[in-house]
Amino acid sequence: MDLRAPALLLSTRAHGETAVIARLFTEHFGMIAAYVAGGRGRVLRPVVIPGNLVEAQLRAKSDSQLPFAKLELLESRGPWLSEPLPAAAIQWVTALTASALSERTQYPSLFNALQGVLSAICQAPSARGWARGLLVYEALLLRELGYGGMRPEAESLADIVAAMEKLEAPIAQYLLPDRPGQIRGQTMAARAQLIERLRKIL
Repeated sequence: MDLRAPALLLSTRAHGETAVIARLFTEHFGMIAAYVAGGRGRVLRPVVIPGNLVEAQLRAKSDSQLPFAKLELLESRGPWLSEPLPAAAIQWVTALTASALSERTQYPSLFNALQGVLSAICQAPSARGWARGLLVYEALLLRELGYGGMRPEAESLADIVAAMEKLEAPIAQYLLPDRPGQIRGQTMAARAQLIERLRKIL
């Protein structure tokens, strides 16, 4: 492997003293786990934030080897992580995608949809500007992975939240069935926190 591509950083896990294992979602190569040296250091800490758009250079001697990644920040979601609602939305949508997708399978429509949702979360003046897009993304994820899924018609924020609650069972059942209990629990807890915060502004 030797490739360079824009990627959405979905999650990180500490590795050794200063490195991280990052899950990177690319348009044409799917999701790729990669080793990022110094990922917890002062220089790269602002780069390896879930939701960030990065330019990733990935290299590995064989397909079975964990690639090494060099990352360059293209678009940061960091400024929105201090805002409760956007932070909860970014945390949920990246955690869901990281947990649901298999590695190195192309999902170009999901990549573009996720990029659109993340941009909306950061650019819309309120949750009313991005909540429906997030709901549509959840339904699209179910459809793309072969589990049907409704086509949401909700417009008001109250209807959007109600529709999200209806999707909770299919998401847990179909997208996270084989994940370890801790990861599944943490992922669904992020969703519960988001819905709770959305309800507060109804």
